[in-house]
Amino acid sequence: MTMQETLITAARAAALNAHAPYSRFAVGAAVLLSDGRIVTGANFENASYGLSLCAETVALATVNSAGDFRDVVEIGVIGGAMDAEGRPTGTAPVGPCGRCRQVINEAAQIGGRDVVVWCGAAEGDAVERYLLSELLPHAFGPADLGLGPKA
Repeated sequence: MTMQETLITAARAAALNAHAPYSRFAVGAAVLLSDGRIVTGANFENASYGLSLCAETVALATVNSAGDFRDVVEIGVIGGAMDAEGRPTGTAPVGPCGRCRQVINEAAQIGGRDVVVWCGAAEGDAVERYLLSELLPHAFGPADLGLGPKA
C-alpha cells in the first residue's frame, strides 16, 4: 500500500468518528510524521457553531500535544455528506478549508518543509496531491515573525 493509500484509508476510518450532527458532513484527517507514525482526527461540531473543530485541526492539535508538531510530513483529508448510519459518502475529493490550510502552514513552517496534502473522496479512488504551498501561496506564518524558516 502506498503512503497515499495509507493516509486516505486512515482518514476514512477517522471520519467514521466524526461528530457532525449539524452539518451532516463528516471529515477525517491522517497526519504522517517523520518517524512513520500516523495520527488521525475527525471533525467535532458544537451547537455553538463557531466552536466546531475541523478534522485537520484535531489531528494537528493531537500531534502538537505529543510534542511532534515539527515532524509533520504529509496529511490526508477526506470528507462527504453522512448517510443514515453516519458514514461519509461521495466520490469527489475534499480539501482542507482555508483555516486548516493556515494551521497546516504552521506545522510546515515550524518543521521547515512543504507538507504534502492528499485530498481524497469519501468513497472510490479519486485522490489529488498538492503541496501546501500550492493550496496556500504566500502564506503568513511563524517565519514572518522570525520564528523559523519558510517552508
